[in-house]
Amino acid sequence: MITFLISFLVLVVGYLLYGKLVERVFGADPSRQTPAVTMADGVDYVPLKPWRIFLIQFLNIAGVGPICGAIMGAQFGTASFLWIVFGSIFAGAVHDYLSGMISLRTKGCSLPEIHGKYLGNGMKQFMRFFTIILMILVGAVFVNTPAVLLNNNFTPDWNIFVWVGIIFAYYLIATLLPIDKLIGRIYPVFGFLLLGMAVAIVVAFFVYRPDIPELWSGLQNRHPNAAHNPIFPMMFISIACGAISGFHATQSPLMARCMTNERQGRPIFYGAMITEGIVALIWAAAATVFYHDPVLAQKTITPDGHPLGGNAMVGVIANEWFPTVIAVICILGVISAAVTSGDTALRSARLIAADFLHVDQRPVKKRLMVAVPIFIIAAALLVYSLLDAKGFDVIWRYFAWANQLLATVTLWAITVYLKREKGKGWFLMTLLPALFMTMVTGSFLFVAEKEGLGSLLSRPVGYGIGAVITLTVLVIFMVKTKRVKSIVDTEQ
Repeated sequence: MITFLISFLVLVVGYLLYGKLVERVFGADPSRQTPAVTMADGVDYVPLKPWRIFLIQFLNIAGVGPICGAIMGAQFGTASFLWIVFGSIFAGAVHDYLSGMISLRTKGCSLPEIHGKYLGNGMKQFMRFFTIILMILVGAVFVNTPAVLLNNNFTPDWNIFVWVGIIFAYYLIATLLPIDKLIGRIYPVFGFLLLGMAVAIVVAFFVYRPDIPELWSGLQNRHPNAAHNPIFPMMFISIACGAISGFHATQSPLMARCMTNERQGRPIFYGAMITEGIVALIWAAAATVFYHDPVLAQKTITPDGHPLGGNAMVGVIANEWFPTVIAVICILGVISAAVTSGDTALRSARLIAADFLHVDQRPVKKRLMVAVPIFIIAAALLVYSLLDAKGFDVIWRYFAWANQLLATVTLWAITVYLKREKGKGWFLMTLLPALFMTMVTGSFLFVAEKEGLGSLLSRPVGYGIGAVITLTVLVIFMVKTKRVKSIVDTEQ
């Protein structure tokens, strides 16, 4: 419990101190007019109150990553606490804030446009395609999760495709309607539900006083299949949203188009990520109790001895600790997190596609023209994830890796921005996280046995290839930014 409380406190202090430093480095200017004011269109560029924007951003980015991802990450032991805390403060929140504020300064442009501005046109074209695919994966995953939870916990006699149809219909409506008509009105309710779920678990910590493992008990890998799942890089991929997430940067432009003051950026972007880190910390702490307790550990495996997935563990934890009413609130909180990320993921896909296709999104017919193909692809993936026993696991693994790769590319784009615009070594603020995440995503492909080439290569070779990839990217960064500086100096 001491480690949990200290970790909680460090996250809060990180927001107050490091968040303020990041804001100062960027140079938030309350006197600058924002796109919500200068480009208001009544659909996507709509001024909203700051507290609403915060709750929408929090729900947009939360999803099931800081819940299911944190639970799966907790299998590795207390090392997950360190990554959630320091990853959130020094990587995830910085990534979210700077990508959101750069979008705010560039007319609320979508993430691939930011990649193109700082990493080149070739990267922009690739990331347009890559980001839309990731958004479709998110949409499929976040229909599957709430549909399964609703069906298993509330309507076991129903055909699961009934819930799939209901959720998918809601997603289409939310994707097409102006942001203030549906999302802006119901998200605050979902936000309070999600936060209430986290508070309920913290209360359970003090009521039941479970034996939450401490850092000084050891950082050894406690994964049930540790021999085939090393902490690095597997844990950093598993905790797909609880410390850093590329998906977040795809959501930030949605809120950048609704902000009326640049000073709102720190609580909305940096603060929402720290809040998500707190949610991830809470669920990781709860999960470690079950994984480390000999009796409770029996509830975390299937009858044939396989570890339960993150979705199933949510129900196990809620039903073990809470009366029925509180357990229902917890499960509904997880469902709301999934639903409110799935709809905005598909909305983001629509906006990204509309941006590079130059399709005016004010007429509803043109919104529908862009959205329908996206939903058809998402529906196909969703059917596969439900009909194939291993379909969801496959989609989740690819989503998690693609998500962290997107975060890595975004960190490099931000690093180029800081190098060009701020100087004075401030680019190190994101260069170090960018290098770390490059090593994580690069080595994963050659270390992971199921998802990559780990079954064919020895682990040292896999790490070696990851290191070569990281060093190569660093060299390219140094050469490219030096060349740009030389050109600028010559022109001056």
